[in-house]
Amino acid sequence: MRDVSEEQPGERPEAQKPFGPFVLERRIAVGGSAEVFLARPKAGTAPAPRLVVKRLLPSARDSGLDVLEREAELHRAVAHPHVVTVFGAGTVGREPYLAMEYVEGVDLYRLLRRCEAEQRRIPPGLAVYVARRVLSALSAVHGALNGAGMPLNIVHRDVTPSNIYLSITGDVKLGDFGIARVEQPARPAEPGRLKGKFGYLAPEQVAGEPFDHRTDLFSLAALLGEMLIGERVFPGSGQLAVLLAIRDANIEPLRSNASMLPDGMLPVCERALARDPDDRYASAADFSKALEPFERPSAADLKKQLAEWVSWARDSSQLARRLEGQIRESVNRMQAVRTSSSRLRVARPVESTTEQTDARSRVRRTNGQVLEQVSFAKLIEMVATGDLGGEDEVALMGQGFRKIRDVHELARHLLPSTTATTTRVFEPGAPDYQALLRDTNMMQVLAHLRINAETGALFVQRALGGGRSSRKEIYLDRGRLHHVASSEREELLGEYLVRRGRITREQLDMALGELATHNGRLGDTLITLGLVDAVDVFRAIRDQGRDRVAALFRWDDGLASFYRGTTPTRVDFPLDLDLASPMMAGAILASQAGPRALLPLGTTLILKGPRAAAASHGKERGTAPASLHLAATFVNERLTIDQAIDRLTAHRPRHDARIITSKEACAALATAHALGWLAWEH
Repeated sequence: MRDVSEEQPGERPEAQKPFGPFVLERRIAVGGSAEVFLARPKAGTAPAPRLVVKRLLPSARDSGLDVLEREAELHRAVAHPHVVTVFGAGTVGREPYLAMEYVEGVDLYRLLRRCEAEQRRIPPGLAVYVARRVLSALSAVHGALNGAGMPLNIVHRDVTPSNIYLSITGDVKLGDFGIARVEQPARPAEPGRLKGKFGYLAPEQVAGEPFDHRTDLFSLAALLGEMLIGERVFPGSGQLAVLLAIRDANIEPLRSNASMLPDGMLPVCERALARDPDDRYASAADFSKALEPFERPSAADLKKQLAEWVSWARDSSQLARRLEGQIRESVNRMQAVRTSSSRLRVARPVESTTEQTDARSRVRRTNGQVLEQVSFAKLIEMVATGDLGGEDEVALMGQGFRKIRDVHELARHLLPSTTATTTRVFEPGAPDYQALLRDTNMMQVLAHLRINAETGALFVQRALGGGRSSRKEIYLDRGRLHHVASSEREELLGEYLVRRGRITREQLDMALGELATHNGRLGDTLITLGLVDAVDVFRAIRDQGRDRVAALFRWDDGLASFYRGTTPTRVDFPLDLDLASPMMAGAILASQAGPRALLPLGTTLILKGPRAAAASHGKERGTAPASLHLAATFVNERLTIDQAIDRLTAHRPRHDARIITSKEACAALATAHALGWLAWEH
């Protein structure tokens, strides 16, 4: 929530306003769904002399009191000194509210921003003190029980600086259970946007995979790292770049500033920020114990120290004076420049974004053909689909002709094989593996590459008639899908998002018109325009790569050629996707009669496959879909095909995992068979 607790100079204080049993003294924060007021009881001092009243904004009142009552219920289930106390929920008229404890002080977000402005770093011992108090709260949250004494398995999902409150007496409190999740084992996850602030999400949340309480520990570790080094631990100039860094657990800023950390603390942080949840601390208590040696001096001294830092962060007058001085100094410099200028210059008006974006370009192909009045969006499409190559030239928006490979905004969209990817270009010599699709289907091709953990490029091409052809380039890194390029227009990101219903055709056209102002990056353009959420774009790019490969399963002719060691020059978004995912998606696409047609009769027994032993190892199963992991466990049970499908579809996973459909179950069994994990009795 945005802090509005400090009145601006010249503004009149907000009038106090009665609200049910309370008097609202002033608004202290406002967010996307609610506003928060400092309040007092109309009469007496119960439930507290001063408290906070949270009111839903009109746009968020559809679920009304239910949402706030649920939040209050979760808070009451976690009675802990480091968790904000909630007094209850109710309505005034038809307006729902939540009444909770007022923590006089600042939130951690404000403290971090003040430190950033003043270039002051939080001492490591104090950062650990704050983190361990939050971990104590999380231990209570994760271990909370319902009225029947059964675990609630709460995941907070929003352990971020703005939800950690620091008091003027040095107390630390975790608040805001508005998006917390309680496990409901028998119900499928509901679709919707990912909850939580993207800069503190865990890799499994970004990837849309099942998650548990260890995501909260990851978020807290990211926050601890930020306190220790004074900057975010995940690098990136844009939201998509940050999400990629989270997915890959790229904590380079933390590692490069390791000298700022006490000896031995970096390994603790690295474990807490591990990409695989199984490699992290198993519980908040374990994480807290690992941090205990770094909580120095004593807890009592650190509490007093935190109180001093909170008082400093609350006093904005010093910061305001400093900023005023900086502004005055800047203005004085500008005036001096103007005064010293020997002659006045008439400024040339800046062209509007629309005029720049609408400017047309010229294209000159290598055969001498010239295309006039080509829009920037059309240029991107022609380059991405292979209609233009790196040696073709473009006069971009009135500039001189340059080769496309020398224009960064365009070169990044070239099919990798048309650039200097390796010494092998277009005709890279004899392939290391080749297959005619009419004889060897794509399931077999991809299974071969995954089994052998290949790194290289798979070029798949087929003739379309009239001298035209369709081509896809699949780049692998140790058997995982790294990048996919396609010459088919309908597989471009914008078209993909329209088909999925994430944006409208009109919104795509609007974004394409703004591409030039965002370096030709459609994802960043859509995010900046507010048309698509960053996590939605992230997942769409990943799913687009999967579906580009899956679409090949419908090709009944063509040639697949694999060149070991061939890599693309430039990849902005490495997919890092298990090949089993497009294999399963392709199996569903390939079977027009339904994936059941891929399997033998339902009474056929499932036996151990030639690679059944490998399937017992986590490295072999990788990050394949959960249904394929489950199918791998059937090797010793002598189930029939029908029984295996029933077992898969009846599986009720914990947390947010999807329910396995019949189609997915059949695709999982077909893929497990192709990988040699399972075999059919003849």
